[in-house]
Amino acid sequence: MTEFIKTQNLFSDGEVSPEFFARDNINGLSKLENMDVLSGGGLSRRAGLKSIATLRGAARLISFSISDDEEYLIVMTDYHMYIYHNDTRYQDLITPWSYQDLSLLQYAQRFGTMIFVHPDHMPQVLSKDDDIFKMSDFAFLRNDSYMSVNIPFLKFDDASDITITVSANNTGNNYATLTTNKNFWTSDNVLGRLYFLERQWLITEYISPTQVVAYTNGSYTAPSNAISDWSESAFSNRRGWPCSITFHQDRLIFGGSRDWPSGIWMSHVGVHDNFNVGTGLDNEAIFITLLSKQRQQICTIVSSDNLQILTNVGEWVISNSPLTPSSVNIMQHTSVGSYPSHYLPPQKIENTTIFISGNGHDVRELSLDEIGGKYNANDLCALSKHLLHEPTDMTYNASQRRLYIVRSDGEMAVLNRNSTLGISAWGTYKTNGRFLSVCTCDNKTYAVIARGDNFLLEYFDVNEMYDCGNMNISFCASGLPLRFSKHNAQKFRVRKLTARVIDTKSVFINNHRVSLPNEIYTSDCTGFSGDVSINLFGTSGDFMKPIWVIHGSEPYPITVISVTIYGSYSI
Repeated sequence: MTEFIKTQNLFSDGEVSPEFFARDNINGLSKLENMDVLSGGGLSRRAGLKSIATLRGAARLISFSISDDEEYLIVMTDYHMYIYHNDTRYQDLITPWSYQDLSLLQYAQRFGTMIFVHPDHMPQVLSKDDDIFKMSDFAFLRNDSYMSVNIPFLKFDDASDITITVSANNTGNNYATLTTNKNFWTSDNVLGRLYFLERQWLITEYISPTQVVAYTNGSYTAPSNAISDWSESAFSNRRGWPCSITFHQDRLIFGGSRDWPSGIWMSHVGVHDNFNVGTGLDNEAIFITLLSKQRQQICTIVSSDNLQILTNVGEWVISNSPLTPSSVNIMQHTSVGSYPSHYLPPQKIENTTIFISGNGHDVRELSLDEIGGKYNANDLCALSKHLLHEPTDMTYNASQRRLYIVRSDGEMAVLNRNSTLGISAWGTYKTNGRFLSVCTCDNKTYAVIARGDNFLLEYFDVNEMYDCGNMNISFCASGLPLRFSKHNAQKFRVRKLTARVIDTKSVFINNHRVSLPNEIYTSDCTGFSGDVSINLFGTSGDFMKPIWVIHGSEPYPITVISVTIYGSYSI
């Protein structure tokens, strides 16, 4: 057998799927649990979790940043919103959303105002006036006439063959009975708006599937024949409300609605409640519909250098600057598709947009090519797809260069990423409980965790050695199977394993607690930096089994910068 010394001093690929174990260009691990890959390529135990509050139930977290020194954490639960500032509950508000609604709730913030949208609910506005937050309905700008509001109007597909007979109504001169040629109306049409006879109409009463009563501003002359040239407000209880939202080039932009999933509505420049397209002046509102061979359902929209539109089947970009009604350059760049059944807020990482693909197993990076004319959607988890399944929430902490993705099983897939240094390492976070939501606020990463019957608000704290005050954190890093001269090892013996550590107070290697100098394990002592080893004379192993495992659960820091294996092999 041939003698060998093999050192791994770079773990930049993190935990990789077994299908990549036979590759020679992988600087990864077979398992990485509750540990992070550092910028230098080494390994460190993750931070502990510090509790802030016990919540009334399951919750979703949202960050509301007004300025660098005024940041608020929003905790959304069943019909309630709890606002925290400096880890103290600041204010409580009632909301119209159940906990089940929160998975599709999207939002956009501008200064001290945040607008929430949901396909089944009227948009809501959260604003801060002096020291008080308040919630109100989003209101479209009214014209001089009380009846006329600047809401967009559409002819929906199911109304294409509907005609309306307008007749007088005894309620008053401003009222009319609207009779359709077949069943069309529902009770949800009440308070919805129509446009015909060059005026807006407000439906005030539902009579039957073929009749409603509507009100308009001023008297009118009923046409002698049924009319087919009419339209409905794009947003209503009947047709649903905007699904996604962002601000871009000083326009408020809605992407998709329940009944018009491929529409994009852009407000007047600087007048975010005015969606009247007018005569097409440069500053007036814009409406477009995505057209392609496939049905496009807009999942979310992102304001970056360009306006990015992520649908269930692809990624579109509007690249005009300034964006005007006469110069909308829209093009589909990639065909990955986004996760449609759950809103996972896209994250900005190093001038790129990170989103979850439609299959729920890919993390994609939408970025411009070197020429700057074409977007690509690179796969960030090609080596580690086994770690990403059924994602439910996502956040990026820029100060840590760390992406957190909550999974439906209550664990988190975590990406440590630093493209400058070649770090793109996935691992898993676990705790004694289930992660439900995650959010970055004021450079801290917060999580909602179900522990037994309790729901807790906690955050990761590098000074914490426990989770939730007294729960040990089990961590583990396992090496890859041995390969030599680009071949799999068929037989080998390992004599010694050595780990080079920094500021470490306790370490286990292959279930052996390694003796550190002076055996000092008290929390106030200085950790050991140097080489620690275990001897394994006579040990042989399965060629698919990891040769080394570094693990532990004691409440002490540990940093590993390399692992060296001494032994002999045959291939």
